[in-house]
Amino acid sequence: MCSPDPVNCFPVLVNILSNTFLRLFNSTARLRVWSELFYTGENGELKNYIFFGLFTYLLVLAAGLPPLFAMSNVEDYKVKSMSC
Repeated sequence: MCSPDPVNCFPVLVNILSNTFLRLFNSTARLRVWSELFYTGENGELKNYIFFGLFTYLLVLAAGLPPLFAMSNVEDYKVKSMSC
């Protein structure tokens, strides 16, 4: 059931125990476990979608952070706070 890799053993054990408990409670549901962390198929469209989504997120983040620092400095100036 388990490969020599210890990383795969725990999920398989949890799967066996979970399915056993489900059968004990007369449930028809079953759990499945697979060892591939990510989808490994080559899909260029998916890669472009992820790239442009992250790129857009970073642009919004980069546009939003400088005003935050500027407003903090303006507030410090208004209350005349000083740092040592």
